[in-house]
Amino acid sequence: MALLPRSKTARRRLMVVAAVAPVLALAVGLTLYGLRGSISYFYTPAQAVQAHVPAGRSIQLGGLVAVGSVVKRGGGEVDFTVADKTSTSKVVYRGDLPDLFREGQGVVAIGAFNDTGVFEAKQVLAKHDEKYMPPELARQLKKQGEWRGDGAASPSYGAPAYNAPGQETTSR
Repeated sequence: MALLPRSKTARRRLMVVAAVAPVLALAVGLTLYGLRGSISYFYTPAQAVQAHVPAGRSIQLGGLVAVGSVVKRGGGEVDFTVADKTSTSKVVYRGDLPDLFREGQGVVAIGAFNDTGVFEAKQVLAKHDEKYMPPELARQLKKQGEWRGDGAASPSYGAPAYNAPGQETTSR
């Protein structure tokens, strides 16, 4: 019994696959290796606890700023708590917060947990108007039942609502 097929065409195809497969696997491996430092996972506080995110790993932590949790310290340092329905995470940030940052609003903090479990943010992103929330954060808050965006008014830029064929168009 021969290892190679009898057909000349089939042998040629097998040789091409045998030559291309390792090159493709090497390219994918090098790409993933190169991107490992660039990949930033998104977590809500509850997901971060469940995933046991190691200290020092860069992630995006999203949720709502807990009411009464913002404490401004000297030197531009701000402490606040990011919360979802089931968990909270203390965040420390040094720098200027976005103008739209406030308690009870959605926020995404980019940074890493330290050895004591406090999230040290390098960047804080706040929603840019009253209807915007990052898609990942909105999905997670909907899953947890914390979403407050349902029933929101039409977009502020006045885009007409989509109507299925056969329905009347109504202006807003």
